[in-house]
Amino acid sequence: MALAHAILAVLVDCPNSGYDLAKQFDGSVGFFWAASHQQIYRELSKLEKQGWLSSEIIPQEGRPDKKLYYITEAGKQELQAWIAQPCEPAAIKDDLLVKTFAGYIASPKIILDELQQHRQAHLEKLSTYKTLEQQYFQNVQTLSLAAKFRYLTLLKGISYETDWVAWCDRAIEILR
Repeated sequence: MALAHAILAVLVDCPNSGYDLAKQFDGSVGFFWAASHQQIYRELSKLEKQGWLSSEIIPQEGRPDKKLYYITEAGKQELQAWIAQPCEPAAIKDDLLVKTFAGYIASPKIILDELQQHRQAHLEKLSTYKTLEQQYFQNVQTLSLAAKFRYLTLLKGISYETDWVAWCDRAIEILR
């Protein structure tokens, strides 16, 4: 997937300024597609040149003008075409797994410490996801179709973080 498709996915529901888009990105698609604010701003410019986005300048008193981005019909068609294309399962690239694979050549404490840190980070992310689930997805039957699809991505995040915590727990148990 390209960053372009992640941005189009966020803008498909409503227009946003670059600043607001970057903030919204961080709290949604950014959980599973990492991009810096600088990358997002660069990509917005490219998407506008491609005709997938249009923009409108909104004057603001006492502040710089705001540039509001809208997905165009061509942008929606591109997003739909991309969604229709099959995708390969993502390859795993994880430094901790490589370190664990060769960890026997170093002190086990090094890996144990890193496992503890990763466990904590995954617990924190899991807590964030569970909070989002409680706030927005309590009754799945009443969700709009768009919300159901978003909930599915959240469920994958919950599963992913839960699995990481369980794996860290098991690895720590084995190495102690």
